[in-house]
Amino acid sequence: MTLQLPVIEPTPYTDAEAAALQAEIRTLARERNAIILAHNYQRAEVQDVAHFVGDSLGLSRRAAAVEEDIIVFCGVHFMAETAKVLSPDKTVLLPDLEAGCSLADTITPEEVRGWRQQFPDHVAVGYVNTTAAVKAELDYCCTSGNVLDVIDAIPADKGILFLPDMFLGAHVRRMRPERDVEVWMGECHVHAGIDIDNLQEARQANPGSEVLVHPECGCASRLLYRMADGDLPTEGIHIASTEGMIHLTRELPADTFIVATETGIIHRMRQEAPGKRFVPADRAAECAYMKTITLVDVRDALRLGQHEVDVPEAIRVRALGAIERMVALGD
Repeated sequence: MTLQLPVIEPTPYTDAEAAALQAEIRTLARERNAIILAHNYQRAEVQDVAHFVGDSLGLSRRAAAVEEDIIVFCGVHFMAETAKVLSPDKTVLLPDLEAGCSLADTITPEEVRGWRQQFPDHVAVGYVNTTAAVKAELDYCCTSGNVLDVIDAIPADKGILFLPDMFLGAHVRRMRPERDVEVWMGECHVHAGIDIDNLQEARQANPGSEVLVHPECGCASRLLYRMADGDLPTEGIHIASTEGMIHLTRELPADTFIVATETGIIHRMRQEAPGKRFVPADRAAECAYMKTITLVDVRDALRLGQHEVDVPEAIRVRALGAIERMVALGD
């Protein structure tokens, strides 16, 4: 079945109009006692108006500690659901209901239950890119930043069901080869499309650059296999979560980085490591779902109280344990 994605519309306003919208949003946020959270893959102008920008783990931790009455979540639907699970007494608004996730759509609660019946003694670990209803069927959630911490927290004699991302699951198997890990065959359409050939072309065009690769990427497995075989030098290649990538841009002395993940993160990299160059491994690696949210959407969410995200209490309570275990583990 062909994936039907939203169209990525160009920014619909001038710089001056964007500045005016951002000023209006900040005023509305103060008046409504609201906090704006944004993912690293959001549009640059949306990141710039947020109170906090981060990856899924950082956003989850921030959502759990919110004191404001309203959370405006500039991310995708499962992220807003996670915020509601962690802060049920807060109003959670998603500025655009089209902000879904192709990876989250690869598994249903019914499929999780069926898989667990096949492996009744295994521990179910799910990437945070899943719906609240799926999280309710899990023992642990994780992100790319703390997945190994989660795996290590599970007794060594326990088998693991890892879902839904097959590339992150393959990364777990490589890093923990002694563990019994069954992997669900789901993928993020954006990360799956980042090809090793495009990455190598960018590397050849930028000698001496450091390469930052998200473990969700389709190229990550091939890179690591070639590195293990001695076919590809390991120097200068780093497999890291989005937040880990940002830390590396600050810490490493290189002036050029090739970035293999969704291109929206480059805006924050430029802010965190000014003066350095960032080259996308694939310029087409844009998430149409992440890019649905505009400044107008954020303003209207605050002005009109739209679109509220709720999670049924029975699902919320069951999902909470798996999410809290995720939030507690890793840096």
